[in-house]
Amino acid sequence: MQFEGEYINGKRNGKYQTYYYKDKLLFEGEYINGYINGKVKLYYYNGILKFKGKYLNGERNGKGKEYYENGILEFE
Repeated sequence: MQFEGEYINGKRNGKYQTYYYKDKLLFEGEYINGYINGKVKLYYYNGILKFKGKYLNGERNGKGKEYYENGILEFE
């Protein structure tokens, strides 16, 4: 797995953090003090969007959309 982003005091911080696996984007979002915070997009290994929404302190928070692996909306 490859991570692209910034660290501050040994913790992930900042916007536009990304994870790749075998050149496939799996995650793009924001970190604050090592926790996922803010807008996030998660992807299946096939590149299809899995989740789009917000996180607060590493947990889903607020509105979001989750999709099946075929791209069809599972719930909102």
